[in-house]
Amino acid sequence: MPHANRTQLKIFIKRAYEDAAPADGFRVLVDRLWPRGRSKETLELDQWARDLAPSANLRKWFGHAPKRWDAFQQRYRSELEAEEKQEGMRDLLAAADGRSITLVYAAKDEQHNQAIVLREVLSQLHER
Repeated sequence: MPHANRTQLKIFIKRAYEDAAPADGFRVLVDRLWPRGRSKETLELDQWARDLAPSANLRKWFGHAPKRWDAFQQRYRSELEAEEKQEGMRDLLAAADGRSITLVYAAKDEQHNQAIVLREVLSQLHER
């Protein structure tokens, strides 16, 4: 039974415009830009991982266009393979210290956003 001693990591995704809740655990903003109209107090973040967000060029190219979703995922995953991004993700997992993680994002589209991709990549990294 591989990884039998590993705890199952729970990673949730939540829009920045939804209220924080105790069940969120370790809250991390994963946008490069601060969400409009939200204060530090309102977001109740443990960390702002702007360096793990898609590059400005990739974000602008994607523009949350569903027709670009598949290509966006591939390009973003490629960005996340860089050593400094891998280190940032390991640091995030360590900072959560076994708590659930909630990736906070501002995009309106709940089906096509970077938090979905980042959750998958973090889960895979945790399983290694």
